[in-house]
Amino acid sequence: MGDRIFLSSPHMSDEGYEMEYVKEAFDTNWIAPLGENVNEFEKELAAKVGSKAAAALSSGTGALHLALRAAGVGESDIVFCPTLTFSATANPIIYQDASPVFIDSDYETWNMCPNALEEAFEKYPEVKAVIVVHLYGLSADMDKIVELCKKHNVVLIEDAAESLGTYYKGQHTGSFGDYGIFSFNGNKIITTSGGGMLVSNNEERIAKARFWATQSRDSARHYQHSELGFNYRMSNVVAGIGRGQLKVLDKRVNKKKYIYEFYKNELGGLEGVQFMPSNEWDEPNYWLSSMTLSGEVRPIDVFEALESENIESRPIWKPMHMQPFFEEYDFIGTDVSEKLFENGVCLPSDTKMTDDDLERTVNTIKMLW
Repeated sequence: MGDRIFLSSPHMSDEGYEMEYVKEAFDTNWIAPLGENVNEFEKELAAKVGSKAAAALSSGTGALHLALRAAGVGESDIVFCPTLTFSATANPIIYQDASPVFIDSDYETWNMCPNALEEAFEKYPEVKAVIVVHLYGLSADMDKIVELCKKHNVVLIEDAAESLGTYYKGQHTGSFGDYGIFSFNGNKIITTSGGGMLVSNNEERIAKARFWATQSRDSARHYQHSELGFNYRMSNVVAGIGRGQLKVLDKRVNKKKYIYEFYKNELGGLEGVQFMPSNEWDEPNYWLSSMTLSGEVRPIDVFEALESENIESRPIWKPMHMQPFFEEYDFIGTDVSEKLFENGVCLPSDTKMTDDDLERTVNTIKMLW
């Protein structure tokens, strides 16, 4: 059995960019809470994705929570949310005492189905906000989704946690909605070990989010708080890692694309194998190369074969409306997300993988056919 091949693990730059910024934080004793790295990381990330302002936070979940607060979502409000996603997309809706309504996917994008979204608007015209996710670095069909949100005058929040470096018709995902969020968790395309970012063209709302994220401390000589606050700000050391990682984002996207094309070339011809969709308007970051199986070989066969060779893989996300905690909430759609979950496989997509690692992975899979 060879060395462990991971699904997607942290990858620091060969150039040591991260250590330069971290060392500066230590040398100046600005290790916490804020400092130049935080300020500059916000500016650099906002410039990269084409937004006017950004707030560096402790997680993507925290960013999504503050986006919902900034959108005015509160008790008993309805929020539309994709069902095919990680629970971190849906949990902040509950934090705000609001109610999610889960929206099905389509096969064309694996993301929120515009037709199901339109149906949801008809059923819940009082909806307060829409969260759209760009799953596995694949862009949702943003023209149709933006048009529907504008038509109904509803706030649009983009969960771009998995899609930093992805473009839709030449525009960075996360910059279409009223708010966008990114994650720098250890498994993301770039990482700060843990962290997130909230972006928007509404600079006033971003300033408010920073205020909430810093325990809502009023401008006073003493500690005074007129609003509920949160401990959500990113530290100066963590932001230094992020600044260094941002310099190699394009390299990481190129490697992820190489991995995806390697898998598609080697496995795409096998009976029943279909890779995640590609659209002419989508430039994915290929965060996780994923495929579906419709033949005799089932996902469990792939998972077990790879695990026997010390290779990590994972199912497609289990839809939220199928989760025990969320099963009481409404679901709009058919069975697309359920079929993707039932038939889906996420392949190891670690940017440190060598060609030998890729060969080892595909050869293990091919032996099942």
